[in-house]
Amino acid sequence: MTAQNAAAQPATISNDALDQLFREARTYNAWLPKPVPAETLRAAYDLAKLGPTSANASPARFVFVESEAAKARLLPTLAPLNVEKTKTAPVTLIVAWDTEFYDKLPKLFPHADMRSYFVGNKPLSEENAFRNSSLQGAYFMLAARSLGLDCGPMSGFDPAKLNAEFFPDGKWKVNFLCNLGYGDRSKLYPRNPRLEFEEACRVL
Repeated sequence: MTAQNAAAQPATISNDALDQLFREARTYNAWLPKPVPAETLRAAYDLAKLGPTSANASPARFVFVESEAAKARLLPTLAPLNVEKTKTAPVTLIVAWDTEFYDKLPKLFPHADMRSYFVGNKPLSEENAFRNSSLQGAYFMLAARSLGLDCGPMSGFDPAKLNAEFFPDGKWKVNFLCNLGYGDRSKLYPRNPRLEFEEACRVL
């Protein structure tokens, strides 16, 4: 390896950054009454969109539910335990996926005809769209944390109700939800345990 190539290798980020993204980051259920600037949401998306997806397909679509009117439409679709924390969150992100994501592939992957792999193949396109939009939702959460936001991801909702309310034409479909804002640390529960490396990993 040349000295130039060695210098180009990514360095480990600081412990403070690792704490903010992972070790000290938590899933929040209570929120401070502090609005999230629109430019912060845009900045988080501009970071998240750089994360890798299969064939750069980028099937995720992001809907930021912020107004009282929009929250009133969202709350009836939620499981009861998710209602209050969503009502008080400054923003609730709907991470959705585009069923026709492949129509963007000529722009996003111009050096090969990837669109033809997916058109007319619903099982393949839905599998890829759901998997990669899940990745993009996770990228967005890390981007949001890197910009000082806290996250409260949720899967307790009625997908049919939510899709009917927000995506009635059927082109987009919900994947998961994530409350965003500035969390109230005084109302955090103790962190639950995680699996150790030996329990969850294999090196072959």
